[in-house]
Amino acid sequence: MQDLRRVGPPREQVDDPDAATERLRRFLLDHRPLVLTGAGISVAAGLPAYRDATGQWQHAQPMQHRDFLGSDAARRRYWSRAMLGWRAFSAAAPSPVHRSLARWQHAERIGLIVTQNVDALHQRAGSIDVLDLHGRLDTVVCLDCQAESPRSAMQDRLEAANPDRVTPLARVVKPDGDTGVDTVDADFRLPACERCGGRLKPDVVFYGDTVPRARVDAVKAALDTAGALLVIGSSLSVYSGYRVARWAAESGFPTVLVNPGVTRADPLADVRLAVDAQTVLPTV
Repeated sequence: MQDLRRVGPPREQVDDPDAATERLRRFLLDHRPLVLTGAGISVAAGLPAYRDATGQWQHAQPMQHRDFLGSDAARRRYWSRAMLGWRAFSAAAPSPVHRSLARWQHAERIGLIVTQNVDALHQRAGSIDVLDLHGRLDTVVCLDCQAESPRSAMQDRLEAANPDRVTPLARVVKPDGDTGVDTVDADFRLPACERCGGRLKPDVVFYGDTVPRARVDAVKAALDTAGALLVIGSSLSVYSGYRVARWAAESGFPTVLVNPGVTRADPLADVRLAVDAQTVLPTV
């Protein structure tokens, strides 16, 4: 078993885009890896990354799971911000990286795509085998009766209930569809579940919540089948993604990271291609 106590840089780092392209091409000729993606691949789609090149958080802290569950004010704050950000968020189009991965998957050069993103851009790009590790923002679930509904329908209800707050100019939209609104008026009207009158939540894993066990098991099984890991556009700062790199290291599976900035898994990786995936993947 690989010694996971090792610290420092990856065994090999490639900074030149042309060399990185060739290194990635050779990796895909030798392996059919599981692919793990993060917010960095959606930057070209108009959605900013969570962290900068050094791994530091770039935005205000996102909604916490326990706050959303336990506070009516927190739910109103979340939905008021999400209402303003949804139109821009849902208009984001797949990036060249999303489209490249879809082509590779159809050509059977890669296996399952596991994404930490909640934007459904892999599916819109045409990928056929995607596991949304943290859920998808385009679905809403009732916390009380588990009924599901489209996020677009929730948007219509939010705007109808709060017409004075509808604006075509959203503030900066974050990777989770949130915006920069800091406060919400007490009279913001929050629709309830149409089936039971319960609390509505986007069908995503908020910070502080846990990824459903079935998804975790599915990722582990797919990684064992693939025998190799390719991580693209993620600092792997969140444990749910980082543990996939740990599993690969524990099993001795070759791991390639494509990320211009540092990642939490650098010490575990065989190679880090320290380049923007947008400049490399479309040319492989």
